[in-house]
Amino acid sequence: MCCLKLKGWILDLYPVDDEMVLWIKTPEGKSVRVKDEYYPSFFVYAPAADLTRLRQMLSPSKSIKTMELVKKRIRLADLTPREVLKIEVAKYDCFSWLVHKIAKLGRYEKYQLFNVDMPFTQTYLYDHDLYPMGLVEVETHGNHTDFTLQDDLGSETYEIPKLKCMYLDVSVAKAGKIPTYHDPISQIKMRVDDHKEILNDGDERERILGLVDFVWETDPDMIFTRNGDTFVLPYLIRRALVNSCLKNLVLGREKTVFEASTTGRKGSSYFSYGKVYYKPPPYRLLGRIHIDVENSFVYADCGLEGLIELSRVTRIPVQRLSRATIGTGLTSMQLYQAQKDGVLIPWKKSEPEAFKSGLGLLVADRGGFVFEPKLGIHEDVGELDFVSLYPSLMAIKNISPETVLCECCANPPNRVPVLGYHICARREGLIPRVLKPILKKRINYKRLRLETRDPALRKTYEHRQHALKFILVCSFGYLGYRNARFGRIEAHEAVCSFARETLLTATSTAEAHGFEVVHGIVDSLFLKKKNVTDHEFAELCNEISGKIGVPLGYEGRFKWIVFLPSKIHVGVPVLNRFYGVYAGGQMKARGLALRRRDTPELVRQAQGAMLVKLTEANDSTEFREKIPEAIQILRKYAEKLLVGDVSTTDLSINKQLSKNPATYAHEVFQAIAAHQLVNIGVDIQAGQTVEYVILDADAERLEDRVKPVQFLELNSPYDRDKYLELLLSAGEELLSPFGYTTQKLEEPIFNYTQALLEY
Repeated sequence: MCCLKLKGWILDLYPVDDEMVLWIKTPEGKSVRVKDEYYPSFFVYAPAADLTRLRQMLSPSKSIKTMELVKKRIRLADLTPREVLKIEVAKYDCFSWLVHKIAKLGRYEKYQLFNVDMPFTQTYLYDHDLYPMGLVEVETHGNHTDFTLQDDLGSETYEIPKLKCMYLDVSVAKAGKIPTYHDPISQIKMRVDDHKEILNDGDERERILGLVDFVWETDPDMIFTRNGDTFVLPYLIRRALVNSCLKNLVLGREKTVFEASTTGRKGSSYFSYGKVYYKPPPYRLLGRIHIDVENSFVYADCGLEGLIELSRVTRIPVQRLSRATIGTGLTSMQLYQAQKDGVLIPWKKSEPEAFKSGLGLLVADRGGFVFEPKLGIHEDVGELDFVSLYPSLMAIKNISPETVLCECCANPPNRVPVLGYHICARREGLIPRVLKPILKKRINYKRLRLETRDPALRKTYEHRQHALKFILVCSFGYLGYRNARFGRIEAHEAVCSFARETLLTATSTAEAHGFEVVHGIVDSLFLKKKNVTDHEFAELCNEISGKIGVPLGYEGRFKWIVFLPSKIHVGVPVLNRFYGVYAGGQMKARGLALRRRDTPELVRQAQGAMLVKLTEANDSTEFREKIPEAIQILRKYAEKLLVGDVSTTDLSINKQLSKNPATYAHEVFQAIAAHQLVNIGVDIQAGQTVEYVILDADAERLEDRVKPVQFLELNSPYDRDKYLELLLSAGEELLSPFGYTTQKLEEPIFNYTQALLEY
């Protein structure tokens, strides 16, 4: 029997032929393939007699490796385990079939099934207490592998392997206005470190095979693409099929084209937090990691370091996590902790909401506390932020689905303010156990970021703490999410109640020291006091933190800050729309046009330039003196727009579709643009983004109103009046508290540009 010993990091893993394959990246830079026998299992609960009959019905079966009775907790709230049937499946492709067979045998009522719908890679990591990019010692014995973890998941200074990264770009010789799968490959660009290669000679088949040769010669660990899932890789597959070389298109380390679950799948649209999103099908490689930078929220915001940090703590392989939601990562952490605690994972959530009267519902369902901002410009304002307020409260107050209104405490002393819910005093909840290590680690990363003098290391710590922030932010929402495995609305309500009490305690303490609250929203306070110092704010933070038990951070003191009104209802404040300048000169802006994704670049630049001019002011008096100069900047951008000195690329508008194009009832611009793309064969679904330019907003023919950018020439005409309206609106957004409307801003601009055009 062949034995192999090595040390390295878990780069990737996936099931192949009823075994788990792992790729280990050694310190010497080699990538070694090892395999391990692994039989995934699930559990069935029913009365003892029914479990006995089930064993008789299932035995013997080639699909089943073993069956045994074990004791597990079937509910998170259970204090004692119950007897359940553990079924170890012999063949991976029989797992789902066997689960549904048992459910059908029990008429979908008799048998409760657990641990049935998790990816095999995750259950393997849970069972072996391993995680991706973890350092391990490996010893193989034939098809069996032993792992000894040489890493610490709680460490902030862990090492990761030096990964060889390849960047891939494919150009299309398009026959029409947009590239299609029918168009041949124009060229293929590849880069690994300083090794660059461009394939544009020979026929298309030679270019595809040249790409494959380059990948196998350079042997990268990661391949980065832009729109790889939505176009590049499915396009390569189609062109390889046309050129009779699909079987040669092997970009992973296995001798297969792509992961079996990848090909043939379609993208999906989903609804989250009031918006519709589109998720393209993943094109994952085996043994290498494919990152589509346009389809990875985590990579886009936190870089590779943040992605690896989340992969480690969530125990989801890097390639899969790069396309997953933060909620998926948080759920994985909860599932691992539950399994470690001997709790089974329900197939479907079955925790109902407790009955409430109408008055009880009114009291409980209130959300966070808000102090409306005081409109206009303010000086001597400091910003105080609670550090991860909601997750901190969940950890400190022991808030979890099984601890709120627990079944085990007769008269517990811990109560939720106002609501009166009791909280278990006998045990620590699942959610606090999951969150406490993340809270601690994020605080340590922020400390290390401040202490280090190495810019690269500082960036690493920043990316890692930012990635963990997403987990913490998501943890509160998932506590009340109706489909969360371990969610409960009463626990969600308890967090909100504690948060409201916390904010009220903080504000009353601040007011006792002579501070005025000019704005407060959920976990942030903006406090004002004449001639206040940074030291006074720091002392206030320490006092409040001591009272509430949650760290309160001082973000800084503003030279001035402007709180803005609603665009529709003048005089009504908007909770999260403001801009200001810290004493150190840094600008902070929220809710402005330049922060929105659908703002044309011209408008973004104009509003940004106005803000830069206004930030030169040191107080409210100087601010008002700078307003005419800011308007002059707006006038210059309007002049460029009206005389035609603007590229159409600076006028393009990105809009996310809230529904499929055919289901729009009104002819809004994004729907018109989407219809034009659909008419030439482009597959457009809800959640995808269309990019267009307004040609004539009032044209009778719909296709003359807007055009997708793919249809435009370099100097196409555009609707100057409509874009001027957007420019003026951006100016009004900044200056409305000072009496400036679009009409007032338009007069000097219109008079000047009219004279210019006539001249």
